[in-house]
Amino acid sequence: MELLFKKPSEKARETMANASFELGNRKRGNEYIKLAEESIKNFTAHEHSRVLCSGNAAIMVAMSNMEGPVMIPDQGGWSGFIKIAEFYGLKLIRVPTKMGVIDLEILKDHVKQKNPDSLFITSFAGYMAEQPVKEIYEICEDHEVIMVEDASGSVGDPLKNLACGDHAHIIVASTGYPKIVNVGNGGFISTNNPKVFEDAHYLIKTVKSSPVICAGLVEEIKKAPESLTKTLKACEFLKKEFKSEEIKSVLHPKKRGINIALSLDEPKLKARELRTKIRVKGGGMITVCPRYDRINQPAICLEIKNLDTQCLEKNNLREIVKIVEKTI
Repeated sequence: MELLFKKPSEKARETMANASFELGNRKRGNEYIKLAEESIKNFTAHEHSRVLCSGNAAIMVAMSNMEGPVMIPDQGGWSGFIKIAEFYGLKLIRVPTKMGVIDLEILKDHVKQKNPDSLFITSFAGYMAEQPVKEIYEICEDHEVIMVEDASGSVGDPLKNLACGDHAHIIVASTGYPKIVNVGNGGFISTNNPKVFEDAHYLIKTVKSSPVICAGLVEEIKKAPESLTKTLKACEFLKKEFKSEEIKSVLHPKKRGINIALSLDEPKLKARELRTKIRVKGGGMITVCPRYDRINQPAICLEIKNLDTQCLEKNNLREIVKIVEKTI
């Protein structure tokens, strides 16, 4: 079994290399930027977009527009939400979840009681489980709360449930390693509200991305639907394969996700063993919990999203299951 860490496609790398020779050519640089922004708008169905230097920069631009409290999930979100809210001095409100997934009734009650200015969520709670994004958005709309979706793991959703401008006021995403749109660096933000960019004009100028990243993004985003679909199917397959009694549970077994979370005792010890047995050329695929970005309980996550999609054949997936079950 040979597992490869995800890297930009050959076409994206070639395009980025060619764009690097154009550095200093302002006209060509602007063309790359414009093409990237159009590509993003085609995927998110938002009217406005910007390519930035990172996903956290996109969160920073989005949060710079907020004046009141910022609501986030109590787990399964992104640590950047917390750090950037603290940087701006914004009050944080954590809404209780069911292992990261937002309960709509609880959200509705919290929104009424706490009166947040915005809600920041990730498309998949801890990359494990799809959030009910459309319903969350409708609650936010009803209560004049700005809903921001971090779609780093969901660009190109074939069902159009996630990373869709119809269900989010603002979409942010990272395009660094090893995301669905994977160019090794950068991020983006999109919205239908031009005021978001007008109010953050100087900040956007400060954290803008390079034309080289933009050139790669144009090519890599084309592959997002295929990459996401293959990763989702691999995780669905794995969830059905795990049977060991030592695994207390596969978390969120019936929800779409791009990694697999396994609840178990002594996750640090088990992760150390698994890392010696499941080798990934160029990177890794084991995360230890408790961890806000995943789940606040003892568990390990198999980061299937980290793997090159050519590795996601059933023989490899069965071998991963066999190794995990023997180890834990």
